[in-house]
Amino acid sequence: MRELTASLLRWHATDTPYAVATIVEVTGSAPRPAGATLAVDAAGTVVGSISGGCVEAAAYDLCRQVLRSGTPMRASFGYSDSDTFAIGLTCGGTIDVFVHRVSRVDQPIVEAALRPPSSVALVRDLDSGAMTAVDPHRTVGAFLDDAAVAEVRAMLDIGATGVRRIGCDTGESTIFVESFAPPPRMIVCGATDFAAAVCQVGSLLGYRVTLCDARAVFATRDRFPDADEIVVRWPHRYLADTPTDARTVVCVLTHDPKFDIPLLEIALRLPIAYVGAMGSRRADADRRTRLRAAGVTDTELARLHSPIGLDLGGRTAAEAAVAIGAEIVAVRCGGSTRPLHATDQPIHPTTGPGRGRPNTSRFDLESVPSSQ
Repeated sequence: MRELTASLLRWHATDTPYAVATIVEVTGSAPRPAGATLAVDAAGTVVGSISGGCVEAAAYDLCRQVLRSGTPMRASFGYSDSDTFAIGLTCGGTIDVFVHRVSRVDQPIVEAALRPPSSVALVRDLDSGAMTAVDPHRTVGAFLDDAAVAEVRAMLDIGATGVRRIGCDTGESTIFVESFAPPPRMIVCGATDFAAAVCQVGSLLGYRVTLCDARAVFATRDRFPDADEIVVRWPHRYLADTPTDARTVVCVLTHDPKFDIPLLEIALRLPIAYVGAMGSRRADADRRTRLRAAGVTDTELARLHSPIGLDLGGRTAAEAAVAIGAEIVAVRCGGSTRPLHATDQPIHPTTGPGRGRPNTSRFDLESVPSSQ
């Protein structure tokens, strides 16, 4: 939902009612993950997407219906090759969509979930449409009890999104928890032309990108317009001091031992997602020898992606950056790195905890009582 922040806040500013259709569960292959949202205001303006086009018209109609009635609805969209005119997913999977109206009383809850860069979970009751925003320190909205809030915070800690059956003040309820966390960090070390391209790819992939180099003459905004921040420090000292987490990626592009070795000693011992280093085969062999001599273990060295990037055959800085970005995505998502046509695995693996409904050739609607 955060990708719709600008539009939703404009609607809030004018007290415009709107309805949102959100994917709450995915079974099999689907173009968008749980949490993807489409919103429609009272004038019929639509923002967002839940399917990339397959079922947008049906979701739009549901939003218009819910805007009129105020009654939340659930819909299941699947696929059948036996009905040419059925509304469904051409990719073969099934998505469960929850549609509810957002009124003036709900706006502070939605705004609490939309405000970056804080970590927050937006919780929706799939029976009533009631909402609560939960962050590490407070809640906005009040339909969850203390035990439920604790469970939601546990999901937020790991960035989990999905459907849960949970206790609340009125008894057991089915809820959808959508976790929002600050963007993951990409730390690019070395103010080179390759680094400029990697900053651009990192930004495209949704990372908050930091460019770090000890040489102020090279680490400038003009050379790195796509970096969110530029730090002039010795990279190993910066990495030792800056916050990192399990989503952080570090790209070492200096290929200079006086920078690389102390930096990689620290990076390979941090609980982060990815460490890659640029250099030739010879430079990589020398680097690994130096790291072993510095006390880095074989287990720690096994985490090093060096030479950095996938073998795409490119030569330019932009092509190298694409290869590096592709490797990071593969590591993050568990991809095989093989061409899709050479595999028979789902193109869009299920990422949620999801139990889906059986595939259906049409969409089945389930109206539920409104809490309003």
